Amino acid sequence: MMSLLLIEDETDLGLIIADNLRSAQYDVSHCVNGEHGLSLYYQLKPEVVILDVMLPGMDGFAIARKIREVDAETPILFLTARTQTADVVNAFELGANDYLRKPFSIEELKVRINALVQRNQWQNQKRFLQIGAYAMDTMRQTLKDKDGLEVNLSFRECELIKMLYENKNKVIHRQDIIHAVWPHDRFFTGRSLDVFISRIRSYLQKDSSISIVNIRAVGYKMIV
Repeated sequence: MMSLLLIEDETDLGLIIADNLRSAQYDVSHCVNGEHGLSLYYQLKPEVVILDVMLPGMDGFAIARKIREVDAETPILFLTARTQTADVVNAFELGANDYLRKPFSIEELKVRINALVQRNQWQNQKRFLQIGAYAMDTMRQTLKDKDGLEVNLSFRECELIKMLYENKNKVIHRQDIIHAVWPHDRFFTGRSLDVFISRIRSYLQKDSSISIVNIRAVGYKMIV
């Protein structure tokens, strides 16, 4: 049964949505407060997050930002009466996967949820990466060497390694890396990136066939 987290402060509407989705065999957790919703996300790790923008405690944009700081995979669907183009753009820039304006039909909501899950399942086929002698699990954020020793990666370290590997033997510009891995951090600098690269090199040092080369004044290239 698919697990959904619904964060909707309009009590009657939230109950109607939750009841209809449960009737369609979804496992729905519903809350009406933004901070409580974020706490439930950390606790439950649902397969899809559905949230309003205007919420007490913490708005939907702030929740999406917090989720995307630690989780690039879980689909986020905004369900809101906010229809301005700026709101839609902001939602997608924060990492939303879909944006459904109120009023809406339950059938359309179900279709959109299923589409998000199917897309996510396809993406999760790329969960395991073999990088030389190392095996990386992008969901658990771990890197295991040939001796079975495992390193727990931070979310940003995992995203950085994945980006370098998926573009292996190609130069990636510094600003492209920073924009992709730290999209909302205005204070993250090239020097900070160098520190992350140095740390990743130490994780991969047991395999001499892997190197991360600094292309001066341009960016980095992972050679495998």
